Amino acid sequence: MKLVYPVILSKGDKYILASIPDCQIDTQGMSDYDAIEMARDAISIWSLCELDAGRNLPTPSNLSDIEIEEGDILTLVDVDIEAYRRKHETRTVRKNLTIPHWLNEKAEQHQVNFSKILQDALIQHLEVDKRL
Repeated sequence: MKLVYPVILSKGDKYILASIPDCQIDTQGMSDYDAIEMARDAISIWSLCELDAGRNLPTPSNLSDIEIEEGDILTLVDVDIEAYRRKHETRTVRKNLTIPHWLNEKAEQHQVNFSKILQDALIQHLEVDKRL
Protein backbone atom coordinates (compact mmCIF):
# COMPACT_ATOMS: atom_id res chain seq x y z
CA MET A 1 0.00 0.00 0.00
CA LYS A 2 1.52 3.28 -1.12
CA LEU A 3 0.42 6.59 0.36
CA VAL A 4 1.33 10.24 -0.04
CA TYR A 5 0.72 12.67 2.82
CA PRO A 6 1.35 16.42 3.02
CA VAL A 7 4.06 17.47 5.44
CA ILE A 8 4.84 20.96 6.75
CA LEU A 9 8.52 21.73 7.35
CA SER A 10 9.23 24.53 9.83
CA LYS A 11 12.71 25.80 10.57
CA GLY A 12 13.55 25.92 14.25
CA ASP A 13 16.68 27.15 16.03
CA LYS A 14 18.40 23.79 15.80
CA TYR A 15 16.08 21.39 13.96
CA ILE A 16 13.59 21.25 11.12
CA LEU A 17 10.15 20.32 12.48
CA ALA A 18 8.09 18.05 10.23
CA SER A 19 4.35 18.14 10.99
CA ILE A 20 2.00 15.60 9.43
CA PRO A 21 -1.46 17.10 9.94
CA ASP A 22 -3.47 14.13 8.61
CA CYS A 23 -1.83 11.79 11.10
CA GLN A 24 -1.60 14.38 13.88
CA ILE A 25 2.06 13.57 14.47
CA ASP A 26 5.31 15.55 14.42
CA THR A 27 8.94 14.63 14.09
CA GLN A 28 12.17 16.51 13.41
CA GLY A 29 15.45 16.35 11.54
CA MET A 30 18.73 18.19 11.25
CA SER A 31 18.06 19.22 7.63
CA ASP A 32 15.12 19.33 5.21
CA TYR A 33 16.19 15.96 3.81
CA ASP A 34 16.53 14.44 7.27
CA ALA A 35 13.16 15.84 8.39
CA ILE A 36 11.47 14.35 5.29
CA GLU A 37 13.08 10.95 5.99
CA MET A 38 11.97 11.16 9.61
CA ALA A 39 8.44 12.08 8.45
CA ARG A 40 8.43 9.08 6.10
CA ASP A 41 9.47 6.84 8.97
CA ALA A 42 6.92 8.37 11.37
CA ILE A 43 4.07 8.03 8.86
CA SER A 44 5.03 4.41 8.19
CA ILE A 45 5.16 3.47 11.88
CA TRP A 46 1.93 5.33 12.65
CA SER A 47 0.15 3.76 9.66
CA LEU A 48 1.20 0.24 10.64
CA CYS A 49 -0.03 0.80 14.20
CA GLU A 50 -3.36 2.09 12.92
CA LEU A 51 -3.79 -0.78 10.46
CA ASP A 52 -2.74 -3.42 12.99
CA ALA A 53 -5.33 -2.00 15.40
CA GLY A 54 -8.02 -2.37 12.71
CA ARG A 55 -8.44 1.36 12.11
CA ASN A 56 -8.67 3.04 8.69
CA LEU A 57 -6.04 5.52 7.58
CA PRO A 58 -7.16 9.08 6.91
CA THR A 59 -7.49 10.27 3.34
CA PRO A 60 -4.59 12.64 2.60
CA SER A 61 -5.57 16.31 2.57
CA ASN A 62 -5.33 18.42 -0.55
CA LEU A 63 -2.35 20.76 -0.45
CA SER A 64 -4.66 23.72 -1.10
CA ASP A 65 -6.56 22.95 2.14
CA ILE A 66 -3.50 23.22 4.38
CA GLU A 67 -2.56 26.54 5.94
CA ILE A 68 1.10 27.20 6.60
CA GLU A 69 3.03 29.96 8.32
CA GLU A 70 5.35 32.29 6.43
CA GLY A 71 8.72 30.58 5.89
CA ASP A 72 7.30 27.06 6.18
CA ILE A 73 7.57 24.57 3.34
CA LEU A 74 4.63 22.40 2.33
CA THR A 75 5.67 19.19 0.63
CA LEU A 76 4.44 15.68 -0.03
CA VAL A 77 5.99 12.56 1.48
CA ASP A 78 5.39 9.14 -0.01
CA VAL A 79 5.43 5.91 1.96
CA ASP A 80 5.20 2.26 0.96
CA ILE A 81 3.66 0.60 4.00
CA GLU A 82 4.21 -3.00 2.88
CA ALA A 83 7.86 -2.36 1.92
CA TYR A 84 8.41 -0.71 5.31
CA ARG A 85 6.85 -3.70 7.08
CA ARG A 86 9.09 -6.14 5.16
CA LYS A 87 12.23 -4.09 5.80
CA HIS A 88 11.63 -4.00 9.54
CA GLU A 89 10.30 -7.54 9.93
CA THR A 90 12.21 -9.22 12.74
CA ARG A 91 10.62 -12.65 12.78
CA THR A 92 12.94 -15.54 12.12
CA VAL A 93 12.78 -17.86 9.12
CA ARG A 94 13.74 -21.51 9.33
CA LYS A 95 16.36 -22.62 6.79
CA ASN A 96 17.71 -26.09 6.16
CA LEU A 97 21.40 -26.42 5.37
CA THR A 98 23.82 -29.17 4.54
CA ILE A 99 27.39 -29.47 5.85
CA PRO A 100 29.86 -32.37 5.91
CA HIS A 101 29.40 -34.82 8.79
CA TRP A 102 32.93 -34.28 10.11
CA LEU A 103 32.34 -30.49 10.26
CA ASN A 104 29.06 -30.96 12.10
CA GLU A 105 30.80 -33.23 14.66
CA LYS A 106 33.55 -30.68 15.26
CA ALA A 107 31.05 -27.79 15.55
CA GLU A 108 28.86 -29.68 18.01
CA GLN A 109 31.93 -30.50 20.13
CA HIS A 110 32.56 -26.76 20.35
CA GLN A 111 28.86 -25.97 21.00
CA VAL A 112 28.65 -23.77 17.93
CA ASN A 113 25.46 -21.76 17.48
CA PHE A 114 24.81 -22.50 13.80
CA SER A 115 22.16 -19.80 13.44
CA LYS A 116 24.42 -17.09 14.86
CA ILE A 117 27.36 -18.13 12.68
CA LEU A 118 25.21 -18.17 9.55
CA GLN A 119 23.63 -14.79 10.38
CA ASP A 120 27.02 -13.17 11.00
CA ALA A 121 28.45 -14.67 7.81
CA LEU A 122 25.47 -13.49 5.71
CA ILE A 123 25.64 -9.98 7.18
CA GLN A 124 29.35 -9.80 6.36
CA HIS A 125 28.99 -11.40 2.91
CA LEU A 126 26.06 -9.18 1.88
CA GLU A 127 27.63 -6.10 3.50
CA VAL A 128 24.39 -5.14 5.26
CA ASP A 129 23.91 -3.05 8.35
CA LYS A 130 23.20 -5.28 11.37
CA ARG A 131 20.66 -2.78 12.68
CA LEU A 132 18.32 -3.21 9.70
